[in-house]
Amino acid sequence: MKLTLLGTGTSFGVPVIGCDCAVCRSEDRRDKRTRCAALIEMAGKTLLIDTPPELRLQLLAAGTQSVDAVLYTHTHADHIAGIDDLRAFSDRRDRPLPLYGSGETLATLRTSHRYIFDAGMKPLPGTTKPELELHELVAGREVEVAGVPVLPLGFPHGRLTVLGFRIGGMAYVTDVKEVPAAVREQLRGLDLLVLNALRYRPHPTHLSIDDALAVVQDLKPGRAVFTHLTHETGHAELAAKLPAGVEPGYDGLTVEIG
Repeated sequence: MKLTLLGTGTSFGVPVIGCDCAVCRSEDRRDKRTRCAALIEMAGKTLLIDTPPELRLQLLAAGTQSVDAVLYTHTHADHIAGIDDLRAFSDRRDRPLPLYGSGETLATLRTSHRYIFDAGMKPLPGTTKPELELHELVAGREVEVAGVPVLPLGFPHGRLTVLGFRIGGMAYVTDVKEVPAAVREQLRGLDLLVLNALRYRPHPTHLSIDDALAVVQDLKPGRAVFTHLTHETGHAELAAKLPAGVEPGYDGLTVEIG
């Protein structure tokens, strides 16, 4: 299995518009953080997690040629706003591209992007729209997505329950405020844990860096990579502070999981 982090920034991205802080002015490419998304390549299939605003640029940078299915964590704008870029894949398919998310996520997509999901809204002759097929996920119930076993897990995030995903020895968990005890039992024995770690200061809907470190200490994955990072910590600075086996992610990071 190969994981690629397409984006590792918060809803603001880094650099932040109008900000003159050291991280926003940094020339370290690892401090250029687009909104969160990831690719999973396994058994000849490619799964995309989320469709952020920069999706087209992210996929071009990754050299992505095809996507077999999309997994959604939740419907905040920084995770869905690039959904129209899926036309590049659905236009080449002879059937709709499957999208997977919670019932809450699918209901929101049907209304927020009605032009896609309302069968009565046909594109004009000579034009296209994304041809997508919605599939509901239930937290705790494993399903096959494009032939790949995926275990969706539920986490609190403000007023929402977001989904994280365990696929084999890897788990991708972002935009969560806590990792409930019952869910932790399904996250043990990981080779790789990707986990949101917003900043050192507490936040009402996200794990702080110290919160995330406490989760890692409990779960003891073989390797932990932090994502959904703000401009309050530069990559090099944060990497120097984290313990062995824990590292900040960056856009374009790839990890092979055996």
